[in-house]
This record gives sequence, C-alpha cells and structure tokens, in this order.
Amino acid sequence: MSDNPDVLTLRALLGDYPNTAALKKGEIRSPRLNFDFADVKVPNHAFKRVVRDLEFDVAELAISTYLTAKAHNKPLVLLPVVVRGKFQHESIVCSAARPLAPSDLPGCRVGIRSHSVTTVTWVRGILQNDYGVDLDRVKWVTFEDAHVAEVRDPKTFERAPAGKDPMTMLLAGELDAAVMTGASLKDPRVRSLIPEPAAAAQSWYQRYQAVPINHMVVVKQSLLKSNPRAVEEVFRLLAESKKAAGLPAGTGPDPFPLGVEANRKSLELVINYAAQQQLIPRRYPVDELFDDVTHALGR
Repeated sequence: MSDNPDVLTLRALLGDYPNTAALKKGEIRSPRLNFDFADVKVPNHAFKRVVRDLEFDVAELAISTYLTAKAHNKPLVLLPVVVRGKFQHESIVCSAARPLAPSDLPGCRVGIRSHSVTTVTWVRGILQNDYGVDLDRVKWVTFEDAHVAEVRDPKTFERAPAGKDPMTMLLAGELDAAVMTGASLKDPRVRSLIPEPAAAAQSWYQRYQAVPINHMVVVKQSLLKSNPRAVEEVFRLLAESKKAAGLPAGTGPDPFPLGVEANRKSLELVINYAAQQQLIPRRYPVDELFDDVTHALGR
C-alpha cells in the first residue's frame, strides 16, 4: 500500500492467473492507483462478500452472479475484462460405473453447487440448446445458496442433506450426474456425460465463435461515478498484465478477451441461457451491461 495521499488505494479481489500475475506481483504499476488485494486463495469463496457486503472497490466476479446481481439492483458495474474463461462440456460427469448420455437426463438427479453458478448456467444452456434436454424434467439437487441473497432455488429443486458433497453422492448412486470443476473432473471413478467433450467443445466453438466466460471484473458504481478515470486505469493495468503474460498465446481462441465487442457473442449466449433458466427477468442487451465509460474500454 502507498502512503502517498495522491495515490488512490482500492480494495480488490482478484485470483492468481497468468493474465493477472504481473499486476498482483507488482510488476505492473500505476502512479495513480494502488491495490489492497484481499488474502483469498479461491476468489469464488468471497463472491458473497462482493455482492452482499459490497466489500471491494474492484473484484473478480462470476458472470452469472453479476447478471443476478444486476437483476436485483446491486450497485456494481461490469468491466469488459475476462479473467477466467473455459469450455464447459467436460464439466458434467456421471459415474464411470453407470455411464449416461445427455438424452438420458430427464428423470435423473443431477447435483449442482447452486442454482446460479456460472458453470452450471453454461452446462444447462449447452444441454438445452445443443442436446435438446428438457431442463424441467431433470431433478436438480443443490448444495448451497446463491451468491446473491435474493436468488432462491426453484420449488422443483431439492437441497442436498447437510454434510453431503456431490462426489460422494454420485459414487453412492444418490445422484445420477453432477456438475463439477477442477481435480474432480480427473477422478477415474467419473466420466464425462457429454461424449468426447474436447471435440464437442471445439465443435461448439466453431458454431458460436465464443469461449464461455466464467469470471469478469466489476467495480463499485460509486467508484465509477466519483472517479471514472480510476476505472479506466484499472482496465489499463489489467490489459497490461495480460500483455505481460504473452496472452493470447498461439493461434487458438483467446480465453481472456478485453473490450465489449470481443466479449459480445459470449455475453449474448450467457444472457440467453440465464433468461431461459429464469435467473434474470429478461434478456438484457449486451450494451445495457455497460455505460459510456466502460463501453469505451478496449476500443
């Protein structure tokens, strides 16, 4: 932190990724801003603090959480900065001993962390729009509340018993499938429910020309109103940090796009999925997510 009164210190939540490393290590600096980074190893563990407590001036936030926050008038503004993006076809798994396909899902019990988790939003949108799954015929089982306090599970959803976890329930046959992330996807006891998920993801990319957004960046509305130049500087620093990592590397799709136009297709898709799943009251036009200052970033 800086003792210089002319340097604005912002309370920030940002994960450790290749595209954020230079900024978090202090290799990318600003003469105008300083970041007081929260000591949080897994950013999504603090997302409730972002949307409920408004604890951070600048924060990483899952896109579905942002959309539901917007639906409930939380004073947060989206920046056109993706800090995490990944294809999601691998994220729904079943037991290797009881393999299923998407067409088998009606009538099945499927575990999801919560109703509004971004990975879940993408997976359900893909199942519905690309595999013809009737989501209302699936028995969804949740394990925790949504980040936004006002978001409630639909009455048709079931809450898992306290102390249970998706992997244990899946392997015990108490769930037929589950949406998971991280190391759980590599467990040899499970397999992808979508056949050949890597090939399916590439086919999906060719069709939609988008990488599913997971986490973007938000700022407090009060900061944008009081100091729009500071918000522009936040964007510049994030862009410089990405550049310092040599990203995007190679010729494949960029999982960390900057700017409204670079994110438009993915945002349109996740907005459509969120509306279909009744997480938001209507399909927001992409441009409605930004104001004049944030829309101009990255042009």
